[in-house]
Amino acid sequence: MTETPEEFPWLSEHEPLGEIYCVSFVRDLSPEEVLRRFGVDESTVEEVTFDELDERSMESMMGDAAGCIGAVKVGDWTLVVEPGGWKLAADSEIMARVSRGTEVVSVCCHNYASDAFAYVVDGQPVVWFDPMLPDARSGNDPDRFVKEMCEVGLDPDYDIDSDDSHIDSPIERSFALASRITALPFCPEMLELRFLGAELVED
Repeated sequence: MTETPEEFPWLSEHEPLGEIYCVSFVRDLSPEEVLRRFGVDESTVEEVTFDELDERSMESMMGDAAGCIGAVKVGDWTLVVEPGGWKLAADSEIMARVSRGTEVVSVCCHNYASDAFAYVVDGQPVVWFDPMLPDARSGNDPDRFVKEMCEVGLDPDYDIDSDDSHIDSPIERSFALASRITALPFCPEMLELRFLGAELVED
């Protein structure tokens, strides 16, 4: 059963991830391989709590992107968290590297730019959209999840210029969509896991 936004009150009430973050799910790759493909300094890899990961990321910010990312195995997926970051949902090169031979589902919250939902398979964006503008989808199969989008309240025909209503809780609805695809509900307990954290290599 698909989660509704009401299943994610902790995201808005406690804001554990802050104002900018990217949470991704990568199928059938180990945390070590995901970090390697992302492009980290392997000498900095160590096991950390989420709070330690968040602190390290803030201390090593690279411009407007996370300086440190974390990965942990959850079922058939590896959960990837970019505190203060956005790259796995928006950087085409990183998308392509990480998703090679597999699939990636990403939700990016960015209070100062655009939020994003991305579904990428074997290097190719299949579905990509701003959760506030779900009708403006791109990718090689933008209608892949139309049914699921309707179920979680991301109306695929929503037109911000003509509709009187607005899409409330777009990030929560995006996580509900991600859960529909991965069969993993994003929950606060996931942030209590021990992550493999590593600092990114500067471009």
